[in-house]
Amino acid sequence: MHKRILVLIDGSPASKRSLDEAIDIARTARGLLRLVHVVDDLSLARRSTDTDTWLGTLHNWGREILEAAKKAAEARGVHADVMLYSDFATPLADAVAYEARMWPADLIVLSTPGRCGRWAMGSDAERFLRTSTVPVMLVPEPVEETVDKRSSTRQQAALAPALAFE
Repeated sequence: MHKRILVLIDGSPASKRSLDEAIDIARTARGLLRLVHVVDDLSLARRSTDTDTWLGTLHNWGREILEAAKKAAEARGVHADVMLYSDFATPLADAVAYEARMWPADLIVLSTPGRCGRWAMGSDAERFLRTSTVPVMLVPEPVEETVDKRSSTRQQAALAPALAFE
C-alpha cells in the first residue's frame, strides 16, 4: 500500500482532482501526503505583477495554494505537509524527483493535462513517467472538460488559486 504520497499542486482544477485522488488513497492506506508546489517560468506567466515584487508574489501565491490544499486534506482526515520551491532556479521535474527521493515517496500523483494545459511528449508528466524510481499515478481530466475548458483552466487557476481547493 502507498503510505507516503507526493502530490504536485499548482492551484488548477486538474491539480485539485489529483489532490482528491491522493487523499482517497491516503485515507484508505492511512498514509501521509507531501504537497509540492514549484515556482518557475510557468508560474510567472500565469501571474502578472509589478516586476519589483513578482518573486515575493509568486512565493506567497505558492504558499496560499499549498495551505489551501493542506486544509482540504486535513478536513478529510489526512495529514499533509507542504514543500515550496520558490528559488525560481529548480526545474519542476528536478524538484519533484528530489522530493520523491528525500522524503521518500511511495507514489507520485500528477494531473494531466499539466500546467501547460496539454499532454505531450516532452511534458513534465511524461518525463516523470520515464525517469521516476517510484510509481507515478496520472489523474486525467474528464473528457468533457478537456475539450471545452482547456484555456479557461489556466485562467481560473490564475484568478483564484487559493479557492481552488475549497
